[in-house]
Amino acid sequence: MMIAGADEAGRGPLVGSVVAAAVILDPNNPILGLNDSKKLSEKKREKLFIEIKEKALAWAIAEASHQEIDELNILNASLLAMRRAVEQLTVQPQHVLVDGNKIPQGLSMSCDAVVGGDALHPEISAASILAKVTRDHQMLELDAKYPQFGFAKHKGYPTKAHFEAIAQFGVVEEHRRSFGPVRKSLGL
Repeated sequence: MMIAGADEAGRGPLVGSVVAAAVILDPNNPILGLNDSKKLSEKKREKLFIEIKEKALAWAIAEASHQEIDELNILNASLLAMRRAVEQLTVQPQHVLVDGNKIPQGLSMSCDAVVGGDALHPEISAASILAKVTRDHQMLELDAKYPQFGFAKHKGYPTKAHFEAIAQFGVVEEHRRSFGPVRKSLGL
């Protein structure tokens, strides 16, 4: 049975898209060192990012924008991004393993939600890595656009440095207006 793993990155940050990936691994071309992306060093994630794209039978990366997050809420936007990633696979799986406790609606194949799946199933680990590295790259681009915010360092998460930058410079277009700290800074 052809199984895809799906995961997302970027649910907690105050800025940017939520990024998801779906991966179908090749059982004849194993990738060593797959794990939950949060448990790997940045250097290891970057190396695996390239290897996954080279060796997987199929992979896809999709996202839901900060506007979609504000419109749908972060959970529904995350599920939408994962559905988009699965639908964009060049090979369609018979089954999808999704990290977390919810599955995206509207998929044409069977799905299982697996809490902690990014540490349990290599397909989900691979998707976790693709999503995390892509999202981190987006934060580097945002850092180049708005260097005063320090996005390269905190990746948009609600850190003291991020709050201080918002207090000093206000919010940028890419901030998620439905998130409490951003709403508060806007006086909403």
